[in-house]
Amino acid sequence: MTHGTQNSPSYLDAPYGIWSWLLTKDHKRIGIMYLISVTVFFAIGGLFAAGIRTELLTPQGDFLTADLYNKLFTLHGVVMIFFFLIPSIPATLGNFLIPIQIGAKDLAFPRINLLSWYIYVIGAVFTLAAVFMGGVDTGWTFYTPYSSIASNTNVVLAALGVFITGFSSILTGFNFIVTIHRMRAPGMTWFRLPLFIWAHYATSLVMILGTPVVAITILLVFAERAMGFAIFDPRAGGDPVLFQHLFWFYSHPAVYIMILPGMGVVSELVAAVSRKQIFGYSFVAYSSLAIAIIGFLVWGHHMFVSSQSIYAGLVFSIITMIVAVPSAVKTFNWTATMYKGSVTWESPTYWVIGFMGLFLIGGLTGLFLGTMGLDVHLHDTYFVVAHFHYIMVGGAIMAFLGGVHFYWPKMTGRMYPEAMGKISAILVFVGFNLTFFPQFVLGYLGMPRRYHAYPEDFQILNVLSTAGAGVLGLGYALIVFYLVASLFKERNAPANPWGATGLEWQIQSPPITLNFESDPIVTEDAYNYAGRAGHGGHAKKAGEV
Repeated sequence: MTHGTQNSPSYLDAPYGIWSWLLTKDHKRIGIMYLISVTVFFAIGGLFAAGIRTELLTPQGDFLTADLYNKLFTLHGVVMIFFFLIPSIPATLGNFLIPIQIGAKDLAFPRINLLSWYIYVIGAVFTLAAVFMGGVDTGWTFYTPYSSIASNTNVVLAALGVFITGFSSILTGFNFIVTIHRMRAPGMTWFRLPLFIWAHYATSLVMILGTPVVAITILLVFAERAMGFAIFDPRAGGDPVLFQHLFWFYSHPAVYIMILPGMGVVSELVAAVSRKQIFGYSFVAYSSLAIAIIGFLVWGHHMFVSSQSIYAGLVFSIITMIVAVPSAVKTFNWTATMYKGSVTWESPTYWVIGFMGLFLIGGLTGLFLGTMGLDVHLHDTYFVVAHFHYIMVGGAIMAFLGGVHFYWPKMTGRMYPEAMGKISAILVFVGFNLTFFPQFVLGYLGMPRRYHAYPEDFQILNVLSTAGAGVLGLGYALIVFYLVASLFKERNAPANPWGATGLEWQIQSPPITLNFESDPIVTEDAYNYAGRAGHGGHAKKAGEV
């Protein structure tokens, strides 16, 4: 296989102008548009979080009223989960890399891919309209009957935004599955696929099977709220627990929509920084599918104190322990890969190690909450908040940022300052732990979540948490600053700055519009580091794969 030279026009040099981007069918440009969009919503969600942490500096509710505080944490959750975490890696790195990694020129349905971005933006507009029209105060879970009967805020607008955005996820997952099945290059067998592809394949299954359930649930809330149907209102014979079953049947698998792609990113980074084949490749690949499948069976562990039978709770508790096994397989195999590897201490390595440490804490504390006896004590406390953020922020966002740093040279053709990449990783890691580890203690001591005032005994831990949020915000702001600056100041990136394997590293940075000048033929495994000529080079000719 031959690849384009550094002098070939890249996808960024294709017909230029706003309409060439807004009407593009190039998966790489769509990935960049998603990257810009999710970054904007990450900043908006972060501003809501800053308001929450500022209020919690003091025990009294002296910065925000209780009503405004409820709206802030609701909008923080809605924006971060539905408009950042769920699309973050699949819609950005997944869109950009999946066709290149399997040797295709684009996704199977380029127009549908562009449509998914427009649907995402339309859904976001509805939700932002709810913000500017007074907000919504139900919590990001939209629990009934409060959301369907009692709340006088803009529940319909916010829920409609989430409903519309769900179609974006469905279309993206559908596109990925068809592409992976039908457009792999000759020689790209299933067990030559990068683990990034396996992770996105499993994620796409969850998107397609789970998202319609939450869409139906939102429609039922709308039917009760707007048309008076008695579905969840117990006063009229409805069942509010039914909503929880429907909501968590989607929302727990949605956790894996957020974290599975991050695991795929980490697998790529671990192999590259260790200069080794992933230990137990097939086990890591199958563990992605196992997480996706078993993840649909554990929703009831959110409902141990919601009138659920103790026997049903026992079953869900056991399955919760089982779903931890494939996650542990990944963590152990990543560690085994790095063991005695030629680990290079570049910025992606810092993000990998940060991810593994934070995800380990998040995963282990999830077992606490999956144990019925402990969950009765810890339910709806800050222990749950800390656990969730260790998985979602400590896991998904660390992986997302690690992937952005790893693939930034490929996406933009520019290098960023390595020292800044390392400093930001350390700032995010330290700031994150300072923010959320005290919340484990707060939760165990009994501080309930979603309260804007609290006993004075909890103030010191809350001050630590707010200070950590400041450090965390500084780390995130620094990343935006030097990555944007790199587009104008840093040196051009070589085709393979990390000495990694895979088709994406065999083509120029940034790639040409159709990715490959001629159709590639794959003759070796995804992580074949044997014979590599050291950092940044290959023993084989550049065109061989």
